Amino acid sequence: MAGLNLKNAQDVLDYISANDIRIVDVRFIDLPGTWQHFSTLSTQIDLDTFSEGLGFDGSSVRGFQQIQESDMNLIPDPTTAFMDPFTDEPTLCLICDVRDPINETPYSRDPRYIARKAEKYLESSGIANESFWGPELEHFIFDHVEFDQTSNSSHHLVDSEEGIWNSGRPEDEYRGPNLGHRPRHKQGYFPPSPVDTLQDLRTDAVLKMVDAGIDIEVHHHEVATAGQGEIDMRFTSMTKMADWVMLHKYILKNVAYMQGKVATFMPKPLFNDNGTGMHVHSSLWKDGKNLFFDEKGYALTSETCRHYIGGLLKHGPALMAFLAPSTNSYKRLVPGFEAPVNLVFSARNRSAAARIPMSSKSPKAKRVEFRPPDPTCNPYLGFAAMLMAGLDGIENKIDPGDPLEMNIYELPVEE
Repeated sequence: MAGLNLKNAQDVLDYISANDIRIVDVRFIDLPGTWQHFSTLSTQIDLDTFSEGLGFDGSSVRGFQQIQESDMNLIPDPTTAFMDPFTDEPTLCLICDVRDPINETPYSRDPRYIARKAEKYLESSGIANESFWGPELEHFIFDHVEFDQTSNSSHHLVDSEEGIWNSGRPEDEYRGPNLGHRPRHKQGYFPPSPVDTLQDLRTDAVLKMVDAGIDIEVHHHEVATAGQGEIDMRFTSMTKMADWVMLHKYILKNVAYMQGKVATFMPKPLFNDNGTGMHVHSSLWKDGKNLFFDEKGYALTSETCRHYIGGLLKHGPALMAFLAPSTNSYKRLVPGFEAPVNLVFSARNRSAAARIPMSSKSPKAKRVEFRPPDPTCNPYLGFAAMLMAGLDGIENKIDPGDPLEMNIYELPVEE
């Protein structure tokens, strides 16, 4: 894994000096889950910045302050430093925590602070002392997007040269001849080029993610036609993974933009084809031991793991407010497209809401994959909500019921 790997404020200042960095960009996340930022001259950054912070108007940020209490501070986290791969001027970026300058405490509505609190609660519970998270972010890369809503009309249109609907288009002066290599609906999983036209774009994004410090496992084309893909990050701790999710989305969107395309994490941009999910893998560990593994348990899972699943299923409807927060999210959560529609669990079964992957028998690999989330969610809030639901399941020994080992989409209504 690349990245700057800076440990403290002095490391940041030394890096700025050694590399003649003139611009520093500070970033934080709003309540709905969008990165916000502003830039300053590096001469304005000193050791005090990392304790006293940089001021901003909290009343102009969605979900934060009212106008009469607008002043807020950003406290940079030195360990998050990365170089922006898209600016002409070398720019050092720092992810920040939000602080209330009046009482000098972490801001209660800062999603990053909420994720940190969830991690601290896990430690205080005595159940485990660390958790690991591995979301699978899917996406679409489109060549053209248009939408409008006026007083007398509305429309939207997305297009991709990969889209199967372009199989009959004639030759034209802009796109050239029609060569015919396109994935059909629901047949886009793992094809090589020339069907997969986005290998180089994803590789470009992956290498920039690695340079920014994200640990990447794989990337590939996904099931849908029209440029669906996936880039998987290796598991890490909760707050760090939420940071990576935001950086992942930032880099992919900008790589696509620089190549004249549009990257979107919208859950269901196409009718009658697979949508874009963010299946979230999680596990709890204590003293270096994975608490979810039991060689004698169902699918090699422990009772702790099954109670964790019970918490996810019991609180599933409430969790969706955080994990599938958009109207469009519920266009994805319909039968027949690998998205879950019932709160059940199983091993290997991709139609279940909670799945236990069986690709490895290693104790370290045992985890729960929760499949309802999509990448429109705020990852700090979403992961924290999942953790608290799972811990409630463990603390109250919530039974997830019997596993369902069949295709749920094909069951009769009564079943």
